[in-house]
Amino acid sequence: MSWEKSIEELRRRERLAEKMGGEEPVERQRGRGKLTVRERVAFLADPGSFHEIGKIAGKATYSADDELEAFLPSNSVTGRATINGESVAILADDFTVRGGASDASIRGKLIMMIKMAAEYRMPLVQMIDGTGGGGSVKSLEQDPRTYIPETPGWDEIVHGMSQVPFVSLALGPCAGMGAGRVAASHFSVMVKELSQVFVAGPPVAIALGENVTKEELGGWKIQAQNGTVDNVVDSEADAFITARRFLSYLPPSVHDLPERTSPADHPDRKEESLLSIVPTDGKTPYKPRKIIDATVDHGSFFEIGKEWGRGIVAGLARIDGYPVGILAGDPFFLDGAWTADVCDKVTRHMDLCSMFHLPVIHFVDCPGFAVGVKAETAGVTRAGVRAMTAVYQADVPVCSVVIRKAYGLAGSVMMNQSRTKWRYCWPSGDWGSLPMAGGIEAAFRKELAEAEDPDALKEQLYRKFEAIRSPFRTAESFLAEEIIDPRDTRPLLVDFIHHAWRTLEPGVRKVGYRP
Repeated sequence: MSWEKSIEELRRRERLAEKMGGEEPVERQRGRGKLTVRERVAFLADPGSFHEIGKIAGKATYSADDELEAFLPSNSVTGRATINGESVAILADDFTVRGGASDASIRGKLIMMIKMAAEYRMPLVQMIDGTGGGGSVKSLEQDPRTYIPETPGWDEIVHGMSQVPFVSLALGPCAGMGAGRVAASHFSVMVKELSQVFVAGPPVAIALGENVTKEELGGWKIQAQNGTVDNVVDSEADAFITARRFLSYLPPSVHDLPERTSPADHPDRKEESLLSIVPTDGKTPYKPRKIIDATVDHGSFFEIGKEWGRGIVAGLARIDGYPVGILAGDPFFLDGAWTADVCDKVTRHMDLCSMFHLPVIHFVDCPGFAVGVKAETAGVTRAGVRAMTAVYQADVPVCSVVIRKAYGLAGSVMMNQSRTKWRYCWPSGDWGSLPMAGGIEAAFRKELAEAEDPDALKEQLYRKFEAIRSPFRTAESFLAEEIIDPRDTRPLLVDFIHHAWRTLEPGVRKVGYRP
């Protein structure tokens, strides 16, 4: 006697599960230009590394003599795999099974994978397509009653995000709980023209009086530009590559430090272009990404959130093989002023870096918070204070490189200035409590109004204060710790990161993560 028959039954059920929602739904999925859930897992994970959990979970129907007649698998494929050789938990929605709705889900699979990721200290990668286990009106036909809403698993999501990296790939229309799972992540990706993210889809919007398509309601141009999702790519393959690259900079959990890779760039490299990259007129914008690329390890910069909060560039990079967070003011957008969305972007990025023990390099060019009715209507003051708080709550070292402007409250938050100031200033530095332009007119309003030649007086005042604001005068009082040759920036950052790494300690942040 053996258990051979039971094993044969197990294999039969596994083959049924591999058919997903059936031939017709699978063909519809592919007809929309989408991969199936099992193809997605195969492309994302290291070859041959996926170990599925709960493969034969689903809905079965039996004959009168209790023989299996039909089987529909649950709407999620779950398991463990490796990405870049490191263990991850995978939670992938199957849109071919009732569009991912709750009447096809087994919520225990979702909750278990979130728990497993947190408890066993490995990142969670979610491939979301549909309602992500959320509700469907059709479920009322099977269970004819309504219920007071709750969100099973949300406590596990909140806890999990304080423990391990959460990556969400939106690979189709994501509504309700699906949309929530996209946003509840440390890093999220949409695919152009394939993904949409919304609280509820077009039928609900139409019922409320808005006649819109899925793309008009929650396409990438909306969700990437408002910061709901971080990055946008052209294909599912690009989404998988992007997820793998993001994870390569992070530790598997907060209980580990990020891994240093073998340096592939010379630590003493000096780029001649940095000496002239900032125009001497103090007004003409320059491209901050060129500064980043010239100072971090070659080809290592990975930008996050390019489509929103465009007054600041954020991302991850490596310096002498060590992973770091990057912030850089972008003068091409309102001269780098911090609008409400720039502040939110700073908050989110500082939280990410602090949670996963990534020292931050901040290339500073900030004329202050954005000014005007539009900025105030958007809530720049509240968002700005949150950003300042996030910087001061960060428990990782920050090195500030003052490229040009640093004015006012926003300019002051280049780092937590109550701690040791590891800061370098370029000769192009321009700082103060208020910009000279407009500030002189405000301070000398009475004198200018009474002057016989206001223009001549204003010109005289500008010449006087132009000399006063020289960065060398600031350095005389040790208020600018070091003025450096811009070409020395990379070697100095390499020196900083070696010192910074000694201070890092793994563990859970005292301040929880803010999605």
